[in-house]
Amino acid sequence: MTVHLLVSAGRGPQECAWAVARLARRLEADAGGREKVSIRRVETVAGERPGTFRSVLLEITGDAAARFADSWTGTLCWQAPSPYRTGPGRKNWYVTAQQVQVGVTPTVFDEADVDFVPCRTGGPGGQHRNKASTAVRATHRPSGTVVVVDTERQLSLNRAIASRLLRERLEAGDAAAGRAVDTARRRVHDELVRGNPVRVERPDPGSGGSRRAAATGAHRREPDGARRG
Repeated sequence: MTVHLLVSAGRGPQECAWAVARLARRLEADAGGREKVSIRRVETVAGERPGTFRSVLLEITGDAAARFADSWTGTLCWQAPSPYRTGPGRKNWYVTAQQVQVGVTPTVFDEADVDFVPCRTGGPGGQHRNKASTAVRATHRPSGTVVVVDTERQLSLNRAIASRLLRERLEAGDAAAGRAVDTARRRVHDELVRGNPVRVERPDPGSGGSRRAAATGAHRREPDGARRG
């Protein structure tokens, strides 16, 4: 099974992009400790500061992928002082993690999946059109898409046109579905609800390191807050 999880800072401040980077690493470490889950980064959008991300798209695979993704889905909180601001202040930085669909599997068109039925149609064209069954009703069984073609006086020509129209409609449907998937992913960035997080994560106790080092940690796994070499 494969699940895609989008971790986003939404419209939050730069600390939220910092929190996305820290939480993504914590999530990856959690997956690494499980036998039936593997994870990889599919896409990242960099934040303003080095080592931060406005969003990270993760691909989670394995028998326990869905259960693992569910445990990280919702509002997440990284609880630590800001590495960019001095003095006491806010230390809860909220991000959102939502399961998303990635891409659309294109519909494979095979004429063997089409039922062609000769039929008669009314309308302009005189008695020949009304009496001769030269029109074609074509039904694509997998999708249920139906077209009727009666523009030509030969059955074979109408059949060829019907096949082409079905293919074009299926391609248009795939394109529309792809746009809908992209729109749904963009909406995730606006769905962040601050407060009532499903998980609260913090730097590991005793990890040490300066606040600046915590904000610019490398992508490789290392204790939270460790200084890059």
